[in-house]
Amino acid sequence: MATTTGAPGVALDPPQTARWRETWSEVMEGFVPYLAGLEETLCRVAETVHGRAPRRVLDLGGGPGLLAERMARRWAGAEVTLMDIDPVLLALARGALAGQVRALEGDLSTPRWVDRTGGGHDLITVVMTLHYLPSSQVRAFYDDARRCLAPGGLLVVADLMPDDGLPSLMSALDPAPNEAAAELAWAQWWNDIADLEVLRPLLAQREAVFGSRQPAEFTAPVSWHTAAAREAGFGQAGILWRCGRHAALAAVA
Repeated sequence: MATTTGAPGVALDPPQTARWRETWSEVMEGFVPYLAGLEETLCRVAETVHGRAPRRVLDLGGGPGLLAERMARRWAGAEVTLMDIDPVLLALARGALAGQVRALEGDLSTPRWVDRTGGGHDLITVVMTLHYLPSSQVRAFYDDARRCLAPGGLLVVADLMPDDGLPSLMSALDPAPNEAAAELAWAQWWNDIADLEVLRPLLAQREAVFGSRQPAEFTAPVSWHTAAAREAGFGQAGILWRCGRHAALAAVA
C-alpha cells in the first residue's frame, strides 16, 4: 500500500489522510458559517489589492492545509506556506501537500514564528486561530504580522469578532444555533483519530503541547481588532466579511 510521509517516522495512508482532512473541513464549516464564501472573498480581495495573484502567501494556524491547498491551486505560481503548532494536523497537511505547500511548525504566542517564515508576504491569513491567545499576545501578533508582510501586503484575520455597534443583536446570536453541535463534532473528530495507531506518537506530542495550555477563548469586538491593527502600523483596517458574530478583519500594511 502506498504511503506518504507526514512527519519523521510517520507513514500516512493517502486515502485515510484525505478522509480525515475532509471530515475536518466538515467540522470547521460547523464552526464558521459560509466558510466557502469567506475564502472566496479573501482570495478575490487579495488579487484586487495587488492587481495580480499574490506571490508569497502564509496561512497561520492552517491545520491540515485545506485553505492553503485551495490557495496553492488558485495561484499556481505562488509560494504558499502553512504554519501550525499541532503536530497531528501538520502531519495531515504534509502527507497531503508535499511538494505543493511548505508546512512549518510554529507558535504564534511568541515573535519567533516570524523568523521561521521570513518576510515579504503578499497575503497572511489567520482563520479561527487568534482566539487561542490571550489579548496581550493577540495585540503583539498584529505587530509581528506587519513585520512579516511586504509593503502593501494584506492581513486577513477571521474569528469570533462581534460588532460592538449592535450589542443586543450580537448577544441574541450568542451562542449560535449550531455551536453545540459543532463542539460535539470537533470532540468526536479527535476521539476518532485517536484510534489511529500510526498517529499515536504525534498524539503524545500534541498532549505535551496542549496539556498545560488551555485556549484563552479570547473574543474581542471589531473596534478592538481594528485599533490593534492600526496601532501596529497598518494603514487601513476594517471588516471585510461578516456572518453573525463571525467576521474577517482586513488590514493593509
